[in-house]
Amino acid sequence: MRLLITTPTAVVTDEQHVVAVRAEDESGSFGILDGHADFLTALTVSVVSWHHAEDRQRFCAVRHGVLSVTNGNEVAIATREAIVGDDLARLEHVVLAQFHEALDAERAARTQSLRLQVQAIRQIVRYLRPERAGIFGAGR
Repeated sequence: MRLLITTPTAVVTDEQHVVAVRAEDESGSFGILDGHADFLTALTVSVVSWHHAEDRQRFCAVRHGVLSVTNGNEVAIATREAIVGDDLARLEHVVLAQFHEALDAERAARTQSLRLQVQAIRQIVRYLRPERAGIFGAGR
């Protein structure tokens, strides 16, 4: 079988001679072997694993996505984010590190956004202070 995993910006993996694929959707974990019926499902945040003919196993952490099986020998996964690895324990560390980096970046962006909002409110309050009322009443 052929396994193709893509994100919006890259082909993460395109491998031939895959013997079995294991993935997870809302109903649970499932496996795909050569000759599988055409199939389409939405993946959860999970780890997809596959075996090569020489019994080598690989893994890919995916953040949701769509898995399709076509002609019984082509498995395609389109996902927002994907990280490939040969060692599941190492992959876990990489994924957790990226998750923490993204969380820190989100917190920093949220803090900066709140700072800008507070500055805008202060400017509006300064502009609307009563001592500025004479400016508006001067033309009457």
